[in-house]
Amino acid sequence: MITDQLAKYYATIAQQYERVYDKPERQEDLEVLRDKVADVLEGHTVLELACGTGYWTEVVAESAESVLATDINDEMLVLAQARGLPDNVTFAKLDAFNLPDDLLGKFTAVFAGFWWSHVKREDQDKYLKQLRNKLGKDILLVLIDNSYVDGSNTVIARTDLLGNTHQFRTTDAGERYEVLKNFPSDSHLRKKFAHSAREIRMKRLEYYWLLSCRLK
Repeated sequence: MITDQLAKYYATIAQQYERVYDKPERQEDLEVLRDKVADVLEGHTVLELACGTGYWTEVVAESAESVLATDINDEMLVLAQARGLPDNVTFAKLDAFNLPDDLLGKFTAVFAGFWWSHVKREDQDKYLKQLRNKLGKDILLVLIDNSYVDGSNTVIARTDLLGNTHQFRTTDAGERYEVLKNFPSDSHLRKKFAHSAREIRMKRLEYYWLLSCRLK
Protein backbone atom coordinates (compact mmCIF):
# COMPACT_ATOMS: atom_id res chain seq x y z
CA MET A 1 0.00 0.00 0.00
CA ILE A 2 1.02 3.62 -0.34
CA THR A 3 3.40 4.69 2.41
CA ASP A 4 2.56 7.59 4.67
CA GLN A 5 5.82 9.22 3.61
CA LEU A 6 4.93 9.06 -0.09
CA ALA A 7 1.48 10.53 0.54
CA LYS A 8 2.96 13.27 2.72
CA TYR A 9 5.59 14.09 0.11
CA TYR A 10 3.01 14.64 -2.63
CA ALA A 11 0.78 16.66 -0.32
CA THR A 12 3.75 18.86 0.53
CA ILE A 13 4.79 19.52 -3.07
CA ALA A 14 1.28 19.86 -4.54
CA GLN A 15 1.71 23.54 -5.43
CA GLN A 16 5.04 22.88 -7.16
CA TYR A 17 4.22 19.52 -8.73
CA GLU A 18 3.65 20.68 -12.31
CA ARG A 19 7.14 22.13 -12.60
CA VAL A 20 8.17 18.69 -13.81
CA TYR A 21 6.21 19.35 -17.01
CA ASP A 22 8.13 22.58 -17.69
CA LYS A 23 11.44 20.89 -18.47
CA PRO A 24 12.39 22.02 -22.01
CA GLU A 25 13.86 18.69 -23.08
CA ARG A 26 10.58 16.88 -22.37
CA GLN A 27 8.19 19.04 -24.39
CA GLU A 28 8.25 17.02 -27.60
CA ASP A 29 7.62 13.76 -25.73
CA LEU A 30 4.82 15.35 -23.71
CA GLU A 31 3.04 16.45 -26.85
CA VAL A 32 3.20 12.92 -28.25
CA LEU A 33 2.12 11.42 -24.93
CA ARG A 34 -0.89 13.73 -24.58
CA ASP A 35 -2.09 12.74 -28.04
CA LYS A 36 -1.61 9.03 -27.31
CA VAL A 37 -3.49 9.20 -23.99
CA ALA A 38 -6.42 11.08 -25.51
CA ASP A 39 -6.57 8.64 -28.42
CA VAL A 40 -6.48 5.39 -26.43
CA LEU A 41 -9.15 6.56 -23.95
CA GLU A 42 -11.53 8.07 -26.50
CA GLY A 43 -15.17 7.31 -25.70
CA HIS A 44 -14.39 5.49 -22.44
CA THR A 45 -15.87 5.86 -18.98
CA VAL A 46 -12.62 6.35 -17.09
CA LEU A 47 -11.55 5.89 -13.49
CA GLU A 48 -8.37 7.89 -12.97
CA LEU A 49 -6.15 6.86 -10.07
CA ALA A 50 -3.78 9.32 -8.36
CA CYS A 51 -4.93 12.24 -10.51
CA GLY A 52 -2.70 14.73 -8.70
CA THR A 53 -3.18 18.29 -9.93
CA GLY A 54 -5.44 17.20 -12.79
CA TYR A 55 -2.87 17.75 -15.55
CA TRP A 56 -3.66 14.43 -17.18
CA THR A 57 -7.33 14.55 -16.18
CA GLU A 58 -7.66 17.48 -18.55
CA VAL A 59 -6.07 15.45 -21.35
CA VAL A 60 -8.30 12.41 -20.74
CA ALA A 61 -11.44 14.55 -20.53
CA GLU A 62 -10.89 15.83 -24.07
CA SER A 63 -11.91 12.50 -25.58
CA ALA A 64 -13.41 10.32 -22.82
CA GLU A 65 -17.13 10.04 -22.23
CA SER A 66 -16.56 10.71 -18.54
CA VAL A 67 -13.77 10.76 -15.94
CA LEU A 68 -13.89 10.12 -12.21
CA ALA A 69 -10.59 11.63 -11.06
CA THR A 70 -9.39 10.38 -7.68
CA ASP A 71 -6.51 11.03 -5.33
CA ILE A 72 -5.64 10.32 -1.70
CA ASN A 73 -4.50 13.89 -1.03
CA ASP A 74 -6.92 16.76 -0.43
CA GLU A 75 -4.16 19.17 -1.44
CA MET A 76 -3.99 17.65 -4.92
CA LEU A 77 -7.77 17.41 -5.34
CA VAL A 78 -8.22 21.10 -4.51
CA LEU A 79 -5.80 22.03 -7.29
CA ALA A 80 -7.39 19.62 -9.76
CA GLN A 81 -10.87 20.96 -9.06
CA ALA A 82 -9.62 24.51 -9.55
CA ARG A 83 -8.61 23.79 -13.17
CA GLY A 84 -12.12 24.42 -14.40
CA LEU A 85 -12.41 21.08 -16.16
CA PRO A 86 -15.45 20.20 -18.31
CA ASP A 87 -18.69 18.75 -16.95
CA ASN A 88 -17.73 15.18 -17.86
CA VAL A 89 -15.20 15.22 -14.97
CA THR A 90 -16.07 14.46 -11.35
CA PHE A 91 -13.76 14.04 -8.36
CA ALA A 92 -13.50 11.76 -5.34
CA LYS A 93 -11.00 11.13 -2.57
CA LEU A 94 -9.77 7.58 -2.99
CA ASP A 95 -6.78 5.46 -1.99
CA ALA A 96 -5.59 3.80 -5.20
CA PHE A 97 -4.21 0.90 -3.15
CA ASN A 98 -7.48 0.29 -1.32
CA LEU A 99 -10.29 0.54 -3.84
CA PRO A 100 -13.90 0.31 -2.61
CA ASP A 101 -16.19 -2.60 -3.54
CA ASP A 102 -18.80 -0.57 -5.42
CA LEU A 103 -16.83 0.11 -8.63
CA LEU A 104 -17.60 -3.09 -10.54
CA GLY A 105 -19.27 -2.39 -13.86
CA LYS A 106 -19.11 1.39 -13.58
CA PHE A 107 -16.07 1.98 -15.80
CA THR A 108 -14.71 0.76 -19.11
CA ALA A 109 -11.16 1.98 -18.48
CA VAL A 110 -8.77 2.84 -15.66
CA PHE A 111 -5.95 5.35 -16.13
CA ALA A 112 -2.97 6.06 -13.88
CA GLY A 113 -0.29 8.60 -14.69
CA PHE A 114 3.11 8.25 -13.01
CA TRP A 115 1.69 5.85 -10.48
CA TRP A 116 2.98 2.42 -11.48
CA SER A 117 6.53 3.50 -10.60
CA HIS A 118 5.41 3.86 -6.96
CA VAL A 119 4.05 0.30 -6.74
CA LYS A 120 6.65 -2.01 -5.21
CA ARG A 121 7.81 -4.76 -7.55
CA GLU A 122 6.75 -7.40 -5.03
CA ASP A 123 3.23 -5.92 -4.84
CA GLN A 124 2.56 -5.50 -8.56
CA ASP A 125 0.89 -8.86 -9.22
CA LYS A 126 -1.38 -8.36 -6.23
CA TYR A 127 -2.22 -4.85 -7.38
CA LEU A 128 -3.21 -5.99 -10.86
CA LYS A 129 -5.40 -8.68 -9.31
CA GLN A 130 -7.10 -6.03 -7.15
CA LEU A 131 -7.85 -3.91 -10.21
CA ARG A 132 -9.33 -6.92 -12.00
CA ASN A 133 -11.45 -7.93 -8.99
CA LYS A 134 -12.70 -4.44 -8.19
CA LEU A 135 -13.25 -3.12 -11.73
CA GLY A 136 -14.06 -6.20 -13.78
CA LYS A 137 -12.80 -8.46 -16.54
CA ASP A 138 -11.65 -6.92 -19.84
CA ILE A 139 -11.40 -3.40 -18.45
CA LEU A 140 -8.88 -1.29 -20.34
CA LEU A 141 -5.85 -0.30 -18.25
CA VAL A 142 -3.70 2.60 -19.42
CA LEU A 143 -0.48 3.53 -17.62
CA ILE A 144 2.03 6.27 -18.35
CA ASP A 145 5.26 6.86 -16.49
CA ASN A 146 8.86 8.01 -16.69
CA SER A 147 11.79 6.56 -18.55
CA TYR A 148 15.05 7.22 -16.71
CA VAL A 149 17.34 9.72 -18.44
CA ASP A 150 20.55 10.90 -16.80
CA GLY A 151 20.50 14.63 -16.18
CA SER A 152 16.71 14.93 -16.49
CA ASN A 153 15.53 12.59 -13.74
CA THR A 154 16.44 12.72 -10.06
CA VAL A 155 19.32 10.33 -9.56
CA ILE A 156 18.65 6.90 -8.09
CA ALA A 157 19.96 6.88 -4.53
CA ARG A 158 19.66 3.18 -3.79
CA THR A 159 18.24 -0.12 -4.93
CA ASP A 160 16.71 -2.40 -2.31
CA LEU A 161 17.02 -6.18 -2.07
CA LEU A 162 13.88 -6.73 -4.17
CA GLY A 163 15.06 -4.49 -6.99
CA ASN A 164 13.02 -1.39 -6.16
CA THR A 165 14.84 1.88 -6.82
CA HIS A 166 14.59 4.91 -4.54
CA GLN A 167 15.28 8.62 -4.91
CA PHE A 168 15.91 11.37 -2.39
CA ARG A 169 13.77 14.41 -3.11
CA THR A 170 13.99 17.78 -1.37
CA THR A 171 11.07 20.22 -1.15
CA ASP A 172 11.29 24.01 -1.46
CA ALA A 173 11.19 24.15 2.33
CA GLY A 174 14.24 21.89 2.57
CA GLU A 175 12.41 18.76 3.72
CA ARG A 176 14.01 15.56 2.41
CA TYR A 177 12.00 12.48 1.44
CA GLU A 178 13.00 9.06 0.21
CA VAL A 179 10.62 8.16 -2.61
CA LEU A 180 10.16 4.78 -4.26
CA LYS A 181 10.44 5.29 -8.03
CA ASN A 182 10.91 2.32 -10.35
CA PHE A 183 11.94 2.57 -14.01
CA PRO A 184 10.95 -0.75 -15.61
CA SER A 185 12.18 -1.86 -19.01
CA ASP A 186 9.76 -2.87 -21.77
CA SER A 187 10.67 -6.53 -21.29
CA HIS A 188 10.02 -6.32 -17.56
CA LEU A 189 6.62 -4.70 -18.14
CA ARG A 190 5.58 -7.24 -20.75
CA LYS A 191 6.63 -10.13 -18.51
CA LYS A 192 4.87 -8.62 -15.49
CA PHE A 193 1.59 -8.08 -17.35
CA ALA A 194 1.60 -11.30 -19.37
CA HIS A 195 -0.23 -13.32 -16.70
CA SER A 196 -2.79 -10.63 -15.87
CA ALA A 197 -3.59 -8.97 -19.18
CA ARG A 198 -4.03 -9.37 -22.92
CA GLU A 199 -3.67 -7.00 -25.86
CA ILE A 200 -0.55 -5.49 -24.26
CA ARG A 201 0.73 -2.51 -26.21
CA MET A 202 3.81 -0.45 -25.39
CA LYS A 203 4.97 2.95 -26.56
CA ARG A 204 8.44 3.95 -25.36
CA LEU A 205 9.58 7.56 -25.76
CA GLU A 206 12.86 9.03 -24.58
CA TYR A 207 11.44 10.44 -21.34
CA TYR A 208 8.17 8.53 -20.93
CA TRP A 209 6.40 5.27 -21.69
CA LEU A 210 2.79 4.23 -22.21
CA LEU A 211 1.28 0.79 -21.69
CA SER A 212 -2.26 -0.22 -22.52
CA CYS A 213 -3.85 -3.63 -21.99
CA ARG A 214 -7.06 -5.39 -21.04
CA LEU A 215 -7.18 -7.16 -17.70
CA LYS A 216 -8.14 -10.81 -18.01
